[in-house]
Amino acid sequence: MTVSLVTGLAAVVILGVSAQWLAWRFRLPSILLLMVFGFVAGPEVADLVDPNRLFGDLLLPVVSLSVALLLFEGGLTLQWAEIADYRRVVGRLVSVGALITWVLAALAAHLLAGLPWGASVLLGAVLTVTGPTVVGPLLRQIRPTGAVGPILKWEGILIDPVGAVLAVLVLEGLLAGTAGGAVSAAFRSIFITLIGGGGLGLAAGWLLTELLHRYWIPDHLDSPVALALAVAVFVLGNLIHHEAGLLSVTLMGVYLGNQRRVDISHIVEFKETVQVLLIAALFILMAARIRIEDVRMLGPGAFAFLAAMILIVRPISVLVCTAGSSLSKVERVFLSCMAPRGIVAAAIASVFALRLEQMGFEGARMLVPLAFLIIVGTVALYGLGGAPLAYRLGLASPNPQGMLVLGAHAWGRAIATTLQGLGVRVLLVDTNARNVRTARLDGLNALHGNLLSETTDDRIDLQGMGRLLALTPNDEVNKLAAQHYTHLFGRAEVYRLVSGKKNGEGDGEPRSVRLLFASDADFATLGARFGTGAVCKATPLTEQFDFDAWRAEHGPDALPLMTVSGSGTIDVGTVTAPLDPQPGETLVALIQEA
Repeated sequence: MTVSLVTGLAAVVILGVSAQWLAWRFRLPSILLLMVFGFVAGPEVADLVDPNRLFGDLLLPVVSLSVALLLFEGGLTLQWAEIADYRRVVGRLVSVGALITWVLAALAAHLLAGLPWGASVLLGAVLTVTGPTVVGPLLRQIRPTGAVGPILKWEGILIDPVGAVLAVLVLEGLLAGTAGGAVSAAFRSIFITLIGGGGLGLAAGWLLTELLHRYWIPDHLDSPVALALAVAVFVLGNLIHHEAGLLSVTLMGVYLGNQRRVDISHIVEFKETVQVLLIAALFILMAARIRIEDVRMLGPGAFAFLAAMILIVRPISVLVCTAGSSLSKVERVFLSCMAPRGIVAAAIASVFALRLEQMGFEGARMLVPLAFLIIVGTVALYGLGGAPLAYRLGLASPNPQGMLVLGAHAWGRAIATTLQGLGVRVLLVDTNARNVRTARLDGLNALHGNLLSETTDDRIDLQGMGRLLALTPNDEVNKLAAQHYTHLFGRAEVYRLVSGKKNGEGDGEPRSVRLLFASDADFATLGARFGTGAVCKATPLTEQFDFDAWRAEHGPDALPLMTVSGSGTIDVGTVTAPLDPQPGETLVALIQEA
């Protein structure tokens, strides 16, 4: 079947977004569905998406530019405070760990897959990378607690330019032909990349900070200018040295993400939208390029190579790099079981294999099939097994029910105390130090700070947290907090109070906004009710004492807030979705005591 260019491009976008939605809906790894959708849509099956026909010679440059933008976006999200106690571990993973992976992967490729030494050394360098295109989506799905999430995020973003430069050095060494020429080329390339490419990225980050700080860029152009500058830096970095552009854009993003002179939250939000589309498109295109004839080239040795990468190479690398650190045993196990390969490995292998084939290097044809086997195998294994492993190790919860509550005032504390009595993990956050002290005296977990600030973000332990309740008297703060945490908890688990300025169903908001409890349950009304003797009380419902009996006992003014099932699942009442409590559940409600 022959499809038009427009149809093919539309199919990439539609399939990419659909795969990610289905993954969210059925709690599956999005990367795995993207790979399946891409292969089925490719020339081997439906012939709906043919990357070579769609892009031709532009395919690999488009992939490289897209990866650069993903690394820039990833750099923006890296905060030094995330790894304050584990910077040495991250540093080892992207240096010593990369070298260990390179050497062991090269040995495995030669001994198990039968590649010649030159091709084995190059493939080992290519497979040092993991990357944000694969690690990021997995971490969003798993949401591990403790240090493992930030460590994997930092490693995945920083290792891409390191691995790309290492692969370039190996290729230049192979093409140099002599040991002396290879060593000379390697030192020259490293120096140029670090000084030229790294310096360019830091200079660009400083320049954009200055432009924003001096208000020389209008607000509506902040994100487009940042995007354009990142593209320019990537191109200029590659002109300095091949693949140095990846290092340049990564350091530019890290600089911007850690400076404190200007607020870049709106730029980060824009880049997150771009990231979703780019990851979807890249994985669809990558999977569509898989050919059955490539798979047929793989023998038992190739699958033994895959097993060695997963069971030997990664665990040894993590064991060495985390030695002497404060990471727990389960955290080290999880790090050992999370190293998926992605777009960068596929792109580098494709480009370099073509170049070596043209030069007549032995074993060059096997580079791409082996690289894709490692990509598909690691994505499938880590994608399907990462979450169950994290749950089993106690590093994540499959359905976190904890409450992050913004507002530690009197009735906010009353709700938190009731929930805590039911075994629900609650964290109160408030800018009022007196409220926080009182909450702590009441035995509640409370944090003094502004939930919208990056400093407070860094201090919050979100282990077991699954939703936000914004309960402050300031409507704008509640709205901003809801927007801020939507990316973490999802829109369905972010709730805020009805505005005190308006009554009625929607508070002037779209129906999709989750407004708490009832249309008249604004801050002033709830405060007044607590002030006149109302209390927050938990009542178990039974067949004999069901919701109708509860309503008859407490009257129409009693306000149901939420229910807690026997398994600990919480259902929060909203304006558009009032509670329907059932026997076996515990009803948390505001009632007026006599």
